[in-house]
Amino acid sequence: MIRTSKILCAASALAFCIALPTAPVQAAPATSASANVVYKDASAPIEARVDDLLSRMTLDEKIAQITTVWLDKVKIFDDQLQLDPAKLAAQYPNGLGHFTRPSDAKASVSPRVAPGRNPRQTVALVNALQKWATTQTRLGIPILFHEEGLHGYAAVGATSFPQSIAMASSFDTDMLRDVNSVIAREIRSRGVPMVLSPVVDIARDPRWGRIEETYGEDPYLVGEMGVAAVEGLQGVGRERNLRDGKVFATLKHLTGHGQPESGTNVGPAPVSERELRENFFPPFEQVVKRTGIEAVMASYNEIDGVPSHANRWLLEDVLREEWGFKGAVVSDYSAVDQLMSIHHIAANLEEAAMRALDAGVDADLPDGLSYATLGKLVREGKVSEAKVDLATRRMLELKFRAGLFEHPYADAAASEKITNNADARALALKAAQRSITLLKNDGMLPLKPEGTIAVIGPSAAVARLGGYYGQPPHTVSILDGIKAKVGSKANIVFAQGVKITEDDDWWADSVTKSDPAENRKLIAQAVEAAKTVDRIVLTLGDTEQSSREGWADNHLGDRPSLDLVGEQQELFDALKALGKPITVVLINGRPASTVKVSEQANAILEGWYLGEQGGNAVADVLFGDVNPGAKLPVTVPRSVGQLPMFYNAKPSARRGYLFDTTDPLYPFGFGLSYTTFDLSAPRLAATRIGTGGKTTVSVDVRNTGAREGDEVVQLYIRDKVSSVTRPIKELKGFQRVTLKPGETRTVSFTISPESLQMWNDHMERVVEPGDFEIMTGNSSVALKSATLTVQ
Repeated sequence: MIRTSKILCAASALAFCIALPTAPVQAAPATSASANVVYKDASAPIEARVDDLLSRMTLDEKIAQITTVWLDKVKIFDDQLQLDPAKLAAQYPNGLGHFTRPSDAKASVSPRVAPGRNPRQTVALVNALQKWATTQTRLGIPILFHEEGLHGYAAVGATSFPQSIAMASSFDTDMLRDVNSVIAREIRSRGVPMVLSPVVDIARDPRWGRIEETYGEDPYLVGEMGVAAVEGLQGVGRERNLRDGKVFATLKHLTGHGQPESGTNVGPAPVSERELRENFFPPFEQVVKRTGIEAVMASYNEIDGVPSHANRWLLEDVLREEWGFKGAVVSDYSAVDQLMSIHHIAANLEEAAMRALDAGVDADLPDGLSYATLGKLVREGKVSEAKVDLATRRMLELKFRAGLFEHPYADAAASEKITNNADARALALKAAQRSITLLKNDGMLPLKPEGTIAVIGPSAAVARLGGYYGQPPHTVSILDGIKAKVGSKANIVFAQGVKITEDDDWWADSVTKSDPAENRKLIAQAVEAAKTVDRIVLTLGDTEQSSREGWADNHLGDRPSLDLVGEQQELFDALKALGKPITVVLINGRPASTVKVSEQANAILEGWYLGEQGGNAVADVLFGDVNPGAKLPVTVPRSVGQLPMFYNAKPSARRGYLFDTTDPLYPFGFGLSYTTFDLSAPRLAATRIGTGGKTTVSVDVRNTGAREGDEVVQLYIRDKVSSVTRPIKELKGFQRVTLKPGETRTVSFTISPESLQMWNDHMERVVEPGDFEIMTGNSSVALKSATLTVQ
């Protein structure tokens, strides 16, 4: 298929007319002149097309395909940030292989400072670049574009969904798949076939600011969520060619990234090979083996002295040979350069390029500074051109599999029509509703829409979206959601209470905590406002600045404390002294050690960051229109002194502390409901199986309360005696079910060799004979068990 077109002339220093696609029509037959050009033949096998194209390319044209442009965008734009084709041709005489984030206005600049491009503007830029690439360069190779889409397309007008850690709390893979399908169609509609998502690092240190980007601490949960995310982005199954309305996912970050030394981003990962194979590898392996994933991003950190971008064992031996990955490995932003500037295993960019290329990194993002030196290195005989060919081949394959040679253009009208449409907004609301976890409730919730309610706190009147946020056309704050919910039935009063940071722009480098004296004035105002109310809804937690990715020395985001930032605890204490019932809504990017709040609040909701519809979702839960059913995807420590704190500890861990407990504040998998449930003990279809056998475990779940609600049934397994130490429990299954009052349902899980396998004392993956404790329940601590014997 090709598309009929209309003509558009871009506003630039030179008149530059491009053909924009409008309606699809049948492709014209190939002419005799092009019939023998295999790479232009859509009916030829992709491998043959790549072979033919590579044979025609110069060395410099190949290197153009494995580098990209971001910071240098300004060199090809005019003063109005419109594409200037003369500058483009002069800057990239060998073509342009990869273009970073066409939706942003200026690279690495906050969209609040330089608002990005809307759907029509993004499509205009993409189409203009593709028109130049396909008609004005020697070989007509289209450009590969990528964008960010962690929890929504990070662009003007796109739909903003809950942050990843919030959606992980849903324990709902179907919902996550649907969310990523919307993300995919909004990105692809602008002519972009690749997204840097999902993150399947396990989060093992809550000091790390990027914990919000993950699906939690557990390898099984993260793996299942990761598979669902990729299926949403690319489609279900292992099809490698990109389908309509889909984008290539980029699996990141391989690996060890989620437990950096001292909790600081890009720090060394002090983990052994066993730790990698038992905890950090499994989510990546599951996605590679169960989906058509075509791109993997290496991680910033080092493992045992070897940075991931120079780790051939990791990227070739494990990823490609063991797991069978066939796609492209791309660098994290500037990570190849950092082999020189941070890790000091390379003396210059040339050595960094050699190390990364040899390790199996195929593309140098976002600016290609290191890989730009490869032409010189090949000509000097320091790098084999065959290595460049291999990386180029993999990047070209992405373009052929995306169909860019046949369909390089996007349709602006179609993009505007599907971006943040009614269906997307409805799904954003559903995702937020299903991501809210009820941590405590003494009967205060659900609230009645009557009397006077004070809505107080630093996140009450603003919708916090979390890192890699987009710019949705409309957001709903908690205050707005509550006002819309109660209407004239109740009187709502608002006070800010405190500020957390002076700014809340995730992109801004500098972070300044708010002035304590000014905050105490705000606290006094909040107390005065709350004196005559019946109930208080108090928001506490983070801004996008107090928990975020620390990507540079001047852009930090990790913290050595898990306590509430600033005077938030003082605000709670002052309001508590009024004797009013208080519901706390946590809006945050990492677990907070809110010990006193947990003891004294009447009810607590964990929301994380809930996206553009978060305010409506919180109101729905507060007033009982939605019964919360989410569970914690991470363990919440009582203090930073308990770290590391995760549920799947080894038997020798956590003997005890003087003067304190080893118990967490809230355990992994925990979450309450407005109804009650009774779960039976697990029943095994067979209590004895062979090492290659399977059995089924069943659990009866009954809603024993008075209203419909959701329960998440969780399956954990423990190998009682093994050749090496094993965790006290490991999640191996979960299922979220909705039950009416009095309804009973039987939930079943299959226990297979994969559920029981381990890495033994010879580093072999095996199922060892012996007894296994099979545990089921509704959290990692509320469990009933049965014994399975493996012979």
